[in-house]
Amino acid sequence: MSAGDNNNRTLWIALAANLGIALSKFGAAAFTGSSAMLTEGVHSLVDSANQLLLIWGRKASRRPPDRLHPFGYGRELYFWSFVVAVMVFALGAGVSVYEGILHISNPEPAVSPLVAYVVLLFAFLLEGGSTFSAFKEFREAKGQLGWFDAVKRSKDPPTFIVLLENGAAMFGIVIAAIGLGLSQLTGDPRFDGTASIIIGAILGFTAWILAVESKQLLIGESADRETIDGLRAIVVGRQGITGVGDVLTVHSAPDQITAMMSVDFDDGLSGREIEDIVAAIEAEACQRWPLVRRLYIRPQRGAGQEAPMSGDVDGASAVQPRDPRTGTIVEA
Repeated sequence: MSAGDNNNRTLWIALAANLGIALSKFGAAAFTGSSAMLTEGVHSLVDSANQLLLIWGRKASRRPPDRLHPFGYGRELYFWSFVVAVMVFALGAGVSVYEGILHISNPEPAVSPLVAYVVLLFAFLLEGGSTFSAFKEFREAKGQLGWFDAVKRSKDPPTFIVLLENGAAMFGIVIAAIGLGLSQLTGDPRFDGTASIIIGAILGFTAWILAVESKQLLIGESADRETIDGLRAIVVGRQGITGVGDVLTVHSAPDQITAMMSVDFDDGLSGREIEDIVAAIEAEACQRWPLVRRLYIRPQRGAGQEAPMSGDVDGASAVQPRDPRTGTIVEA
């Protein structure tokens, strides 16, 4: 899946919608005494803070490289995405479950539930508009990939974080309405508290997905297999090269890939000829894959004679142990 265009439009739309929804939900919760409505207000407030963090993360990740961070600040976006996941779990899911248990232990009937229904409908419509915007952005970014694969392979967390958060929010609104309705029909306000706990479980599951995907990017995730195979293909068979070993890549940011490969050059080449070959490879790689911002080529004798190495779904190769002095493969 290609990186997104780093457009914050969807984030600003989601922020405006969630702020309006949070205010209306808190007002309705104070008026009706609904536990589920209060937890929904907390959920929307947390979502608003999350959008601000993602907007800041995108801005911070664009800072140019400096002496202390020669590869730039691209991964800062991944850090703030992980913080968002933690906030969804701690503040969203945690508060929801706590309020639900509290409401079940000390049930209080809701007052004027009609107000709550109006606010929930208003919130559902606003969330629907924000979700539609996030859906369009993610659909364009995912290309031909399936939705689940697109989330796993995405290198731009905000594109799927907003979509997942909004989806959880809309599901939570429906659960809150059902809980309030059952409380009215049965006269048992504990259904409202149960709805809060279910909403908390939904948020907890969403936070887990966000945390797992953000962690993978934060610790370093390779480029897709097509890019890795393509980089190898432009080197293999090139005149003056007798073999290609490791091709290692890592995303430094959604739109930045750092690549490294070991290459065995013909022993008869001069230093200048090797420099010309490397320059040609770099030029072709940058032209075909604009995301490849840095390409490091390491001359290594016998690089093409290495045994095939297994890789994960993204094509990251497992590096065989080598002698640090000679660079040769160490037998297991």
